[in-house]
Amino acid sequence: MAESRRFRVGYALAEKKTRSFIQPSLVNLCCERGIDLVPIDTTLPLSTQGPFDCVLHKLYGEDWKAQLKDYEAKNPSIPVIDQPSAMEHLHNRLSMLQFVSDIRIPQDKETFGIPSQIVVYDPKSLSDCSAVGALRFPIIAKPLVADGSAKSHKMSLVFHRDALLKLRPPLVLQEFVNHGGVIFKVYVVGDYVKCVRRKSLPDVSLDNLDATEGSMSFSQVSNIAAKTMTQEEYYQSMQQEAELPPQRLLTDIARGLRQAMRLNLFNFDVLRDSNAGNHYFIIDINYFPGYAKMPSYETVFTDFFWKVVNMKTEEDDVGSSVGGKEMENKG
Repeated sequence: MAESRRFRVGYALAEKKTRSFIQPSLVNLCCERGIDLVPIDTTLPLSTQGPFDCVLHKLYGEDWKAQLKDYEAKNPSIPVIDQPSAMEHLHNRLSMLQFVSDIRIPQDKETFGIPSQIVVYDPKSLSDCSAVGALRFPIIAKPLVADGSAKSHKMSLVFHRDALLKLRPPLVLQEFVNHGGVIFKVYVVGDYVKCVRRKSLPDVSLDNLDATEGSMSFSQVSNIAAKTMTQEEYYQSMQQEAELPPQRLLTDIARGLRQAMRLNLFNFDVLRDSNAGNHYFIIDINYFPGYAKMPSYETVFTDFFWKVVNMKTEEDDVGSSVGGKEMENKG
């Protein structure tokens, strides 16, 4: 009996991403399905490595992009997850949310959009009432660049105009939306969509803005949790709180974003407007996030890899068949 074919998925990830994502549980499950996860040596030319049935990566830089371009030219049938040009759209917090506005899906019982926001490049604009005046306080101030660095995660919740003057542009200023202290993180892996709850910033009483401090700094919205809670208590509370958004809505949004951005691996953060329970705000989109935090991520990715490599194999078979018929016709 012939041995079934094994598939090779080459991966090129930063060291920190490799440690969090390439877990033994994922490697072993893939191996059981006939898929070998093979590290790519970024110090060697990519075109000299392999063979691969798929290339998975989250690296940036001109040298790496040139290597990928050369590899794809020599291996046009090998899927690359994902294209650098598409990934880089998510490095800018302004351009990333423009994709949300491009989605065209029915909005009947539930509606969605993005919060009111502006981009500030010049520090002088922070003191210009006409520039910032359209936004209502409190305001979330986020770095314009969203490249995954620690600096790009440093944000502030700003309560007064005077506190804006302490910030350093370029920034995205986004109206804060009361959302019940819960953020929904929606993970997308190909056509798979999973939503989980996370603790978030508490609601802000607009009546007490004058009595609050000028601003509050934090790293990531989903990292704001009660410090008195243990991790077990935190996740138990998340199971009991806040009804999830309708799966149909999230699936439609995910499909729309996937098509618009031409990406397979990302997540987006969703808030439910406390003032209108059926309206949702998308506030952030991240490429290749921390999937190890997603329940059963090993199974999800094993299935994803299986679909990718087998789709590629089917296309190769079809191409061979067509080529064979052409040869017969010519004969």
